[in-house]
Amino acid sequence: MNLQEYAEYDALGLAELVRKGDVSAANLLAIAEELVTSLNPKLNAVTLMMLDHAKADLDRGLPAGPLSGVPFLLKDLLVSYGGVPTNSGSRLFEGWTRPHDSEILKRWREAGLVVMGKTNTPELGSSGSTEPLANGATHNPWKLGYTTGGSSGGSAAAVASGMVPVAHANDGGGSIRGPASCCGLVGLKPTRGRNPLGPDAGQIWEGLVIEHVVSRTVRDCAAFLDVTSGPDVGDPYAAPALAGFNSFLEATQSIPTKLRIGFSEGVPSGRRAHKDCSKALHSTVDALINLGHELVEAEPDHDRSLLEEVFMTIFAAHGAHAIDSGAKLLGRTPSVENLEQNNIYLLETGRKITADQLLTAVDDMNMIARRFAQFFQRYDIWLTPTMAEPPPKHGHLDANMADSVLFFERLWRFNTANTIYNVSGNPAISLPLHMTPDNLPIGVMLGSKFGNEALLINLASQLEEALPWNNRHPDVSAWNLTDPNRS
Repeated sequence: MNLQEYAEYDALGLAELVRKGDVSAANLLAIAEELVTSLNPKLNAVTLMMLDHAKADLDRGLPAGPLSGVPFLLKDLLVSYGGVPTNSGSRLFEGWTRPHDSEILKRWREAGLVVMGKTNTPELGSSGSTEPLANGATHNPWKLGYTTGGSSGGSAAAVASGMVPVAHANDGGGSIRGPASCCGLVGLKPTRGRNPLGPDAGQIWEGLVIEHVVSRTVRDCAAFLDVTSGPDVGDPYAAPALAGFNSFLEATQSIPTKLRIGFSEGVPSGRRAHKDCSKALHSTVDALINLGHELVEAEPDHDRSLLEEVFMTIFAAHGAHAIDSGAKLLGRTPSVENLEQNNIYLLETGRKITADQLLTAVDDMNMIARRFAQFFQRYDIWLTPTMAEPPPKHGHLDANMADSVLFFERLWRFNTANTIYNVSGNPAISLPLHMTPDNLPIGVMLGSKFGNEALLINLASQLEEALPWNNRHPDVSAWNLTDPNRS
């Protein structure tokens, strides 16, 4: 198998080759290692190689799971691999290590995945662009010098470039869907409580954060959800049980019934999304009409200024707590020597937030979620651009810029449609349905009611067939590497 042949397969495809004996897990790991070696100097997607751990897993023998033998990368944030540092894109947290695997990692490894490294993330995951001082910027494989989004930008660049078919991602305010949009991938934020956060957390940021992956195909996205979904022992709550299908993967194998879909540009009143994002939306509307669905221009009734206030209150309060508690654990002092300016701002702001202010934000969060739920009494899906602007050049979202207020203003303009799903807990998926004239991906987002990932996957699979994207490849990728010596 050569590099290009490897990159043509998704995770399920590679696992099937291993299962049939057409290729070995060791062969796949060697190819993935070669691709990281070749591509990472340009992309800076992978920050830590874990080949000794991967080869030890192979020597022990992999579980006969549905993804057995597939190379996999972990985002260097939140999820722990026992004994391996989770640096969180940060100088402050450098070397922070837990002795155990997170529950979701246990489930990935039980499915047979071969964890071979960790990917870049903005410092503490608190930016919409992956440009940390600790590791340097990750470059978009479609156009070097442009953002991959954040905070799962390293994982998105690795998958888009073909290093691995799927990589770990997590999402507290768009951090799966934003990088998926910027890099031309599938990115699902599951329903709150669908995937486990244990054993170290019951919920993160009052429930805003959820774990999953970025992938190149909808069926991989679904298969990974089948592997990881379901509560862990001691979880405070769980997402509703899957209904209508036997598995999330099964939802990719049928055509959805006629759906009522509301659509809008997803930006505040008085503003418009960038013309390329608007074009992506309206071309998707046309495609869905041609597929037999009912499309109505409509938007949920929610107070955007309150949404922003709620999100920033929770974000700052929990960010400050994480910085202070982590620094205490490591015996370090937070300062400009080990934190970027946006996190200094969150630390200073969060320390001033009172218990009453935080609890008021949680009450408002509940109200926003209930009002948002009313929209899905009338519509099956809400359709918007994933991001309000195409991927910007590096520096536009520099988390270390002196003016943190300007930084967060830019971030909200870029990422305006995503956070409602984190606040409400509803699922949403970004699909790579459009490209700008200068060859940068534009994602389109589908959202639905709480617990309704199966419908999103069902519709996403129909769009994947109608508007295929896997025939498009970035310049900096496995598909464009010369590989004359491998057969």
